[in-house]
Amino acid sequence: MNNVKNLALWVIIALLLVALFNLFQSPQSQGPSRQVAYSDFLNAVQEGRVTDVTIQGDTIRGHFNDGSGVEFRTIAPPNDNGMVERLREGNVRINVAPVEDNVPSLFGILISWFPMLLLIGVWIFFMRQMQGGGGKAMGFGKSKARLLTEKAGRVTFEDVAGIDEAKDELHEIVEFLKAPQKFQRLGGRIPKGVLLVGPPGTGKTLLARAIAGEANVPFFSISGSDFVEMFVGVGASRVRDMFEQGKKNAPCLIFIDEIDAVGRHRGAGLGGGNDEREQTLNQLLVEMDGFEANEGVIIIAATNRPDVLDPALLRPGRFDRQVVVPNPDVSGREKILSVHMRKVPIGPDVNARVIARATPGFSGADLANLVNEAALLAARRNKRVVGMAEFEDAKDKVMMGAERRSIAMSEDEKRLTAYHEGGHAIVAMHCPASDPIHKATIIPRGRALGMVMRLPERDRLSVSREKLEADLAVAMGGRLAEEIIFGHDKVTSGASSDIQMATKLAKNMVTQWGMSDKLGPLNYGEGDNEPFLGYAVTQSRGISEATANVIDQEVRRIVETAYDRARTILTENHDQLERVAQALLEYETLSGDELKAIAAGEQIKPRRSDDMGDGGSATVSEPRPPRASVPTAGGDDGLRPSPQPGA
Repeated sequence: MNNVKNLALWVIIALLLVALFNLFQSPQSQGPSRQVAYSDFLNAVQEGRVTDVTIQGDTIRGHFNDGSGVEFRTIAPPNDNGMVERLREGNVRINVAPVEDNVPSLFGILISWFPMLLLIGVWIFFMRQMQGGGGKAMGFGKSKARLLTEKAGRVTFEDVAGIDEAKDELHEIVEFLKAPQKFQRLGGRIPKGVLLVGPPGTGKTLLARAIAGEANVPFFSISGSDFVEMFVGVGASRVRDMFEQGKKNAPCLIFIDEIDAVGRHRGAGLGGGNDEREQTLNQLLVEMDGFEANEGVIIIAATNRPDVLDPALLRPGRFDRQVVVPNPDVSGREKILSVHMRKVPIGPDVNARVIARATPGFSGADLANLVNEAALLAARRNKRVVGMAEFEDAKDKVMMGAERRSIAMSEDEKRLTAYHEGGHAIVAMHCPASDPIHKATIIPRGRALGMVMRLPERDRLSVSREKLEADLAVAMGGRLAEEIIFGHDKVTSGASSDIQMATKLAKNMVTQWGMSDKLGPLNYGEGDNEPFLGYAVTQSRGISEATANVIDQEVRRIVETAYDRARTILTENHDQLERVAQALLEYETLSGDELKAIAAGEQIKPRRSDDMGDGGSATVSEPRPPRASVPTAGGDDGLRPSPQPGA
């Protein structure tokens, strides 16, 4: 319907433009003519060169007898009474035309009033737009909250797995909306707001969609970035309009995704002057729990940065509950995998439990991506079902990056990479607290030339000093293997990520985890260990220069201790390093069990080069971001920092 109206408007505008063009072109429609002086006209009459004239008031038009056919035009003086006699003496044919009245036509009136009518029309258009809904061009102050009513693609709690505690908290709200008497008879009241907190990809938005699918009440959805725009007062107006819509449809649910975009600390703005975001937040605070009662409207918000939210927004009465949505454990991962595996044909050899145990630290979004990658690999290999081999290859691709076999490495570079990765593997095998090796490869993956992937045997919530020191020693193993085999002057920059990770890990041990004997259990950190929680606008270091020097000394001591430990292990097990490096040069990729057998001097079964997975024509070119519970080691190979104690 709107398209038809727009088309009709453009047709009318086009017709008006054509009419205006014709109007301004009308003087030229009477043919060519030239203006002559009145004296020249009289001379031409006297000489007999004028054939005919048309007198219309004081205007005289006529033609000369020169055969050109061009009309001339002149103006006669008002008191020349003898002009007609002179024309008759010159044998000129005389025509008289009536003088036109100066009364304007209807079209002329429209043309003269056209600018004013155009301004009035534009004013009416803007007024109607401002009075219309949020979808109108001028509906700045209208809320952009969308009412979810579609039945297609409906999500329920059955589609949410692995976060049972969060489901129970939100399921209670749905029950309250369906049967409020059950809770009100005991004096309970419905929570006014629920804040979903957790790292990215854990299912916060999916939970909100499940609530929309379960609750038989109106469900409004809006993003935190939809409030504030370039016009002053728009944010507060949209908040008011959103709650007005909610009150009209009460009881109802309003979901605000990424609320940190509008709910940041007040007074932390860097721009100065009037802060539109603060006005929006103030209006949100008033609407959630202000002077007027706001019964029947429940706010559900999601964020992965709770530390930047204003304290007034988090207090009971506004957000009564804060539901933490963490990464799933092994049981949760198995349930999530089962949900996503319903959508793809699975082979009989696929075991979701095995895949769940091999993917610690994966979020729900990571697991969904894993299943999708496995399905793409199976399709690329022209298989009818997705087998365990595809899941293994997809897991390696997601965790270590895509294989890049097209990179042309020289024999010297390949040999150096093999000893570098062999150094990581040997140190890891001789450190009891280290995680078991999952796979080692010298095939470039992502941005790394080689990799040693370690996986914990179980989900880890805290990390001991022994485990952290083992991770430091493993990180130093690659550089030390280069130095022992090729000499001090032949070490390369391949250990850059190892050194970076070791430095960061040692600094965290000193400044945040209280593992320095000199400094004791004191915290000198700046809270930058949780990348998904954000940073404060201003942070002061709060330590003296002398303390900073001690911190640097302790960090150096911890790293050097790990360096010496790795040197001792590689020196005492030089023969194992040689065997592992030669096996990597021959097979390129080895599993953890094969590495143990080779280090012990055993022979492994001959196998095809693609037994460890070919990676296909993968498209992922960057290493995975750090996972708190999946520390790995390798030379410039996406080495991930170890988890924090108590995380």
